[in-house]
Amino acid sequence: MRKADLVSSISEKTGVPKVDVLVTLEMFFKEVKASLGSGEDVFIRGFGSFKIKKRAKKIGRHIKKQKAIEIPEHYIPSFKPSKAFVEHVKSNVTSLPKESN
Repeated sequence: MRKADLVSSISEKTGVPKVDVLVTLEMFFKEVKASLGSGEDVFIRGFGSFKIKKRAKKIGRHIKKQKAIEIPEHYIPSFKPSKAFVEHVKSNVTSLPKESN
């Protein structure tokens, strides 16, 4: 499902115009990014948590140059689904859709 599909689905189920759903969804994404960007975690009960994780510095390899490079410590966003979210998926998904290449 893409963002456009999600917007259409929410609009059909709620009766809210697509444009309003899209604006709301975009603002949600913007607020999550802004909160994580300022170091603040986002918790949504029944859905999951958006958190910042620290990655330690490490030595990597530049394959083409066969050279060791240092990757500095950095922060990445992560998402951890809630137990309710995981249980819902486990109880409803029986197989993955076939990939079309």
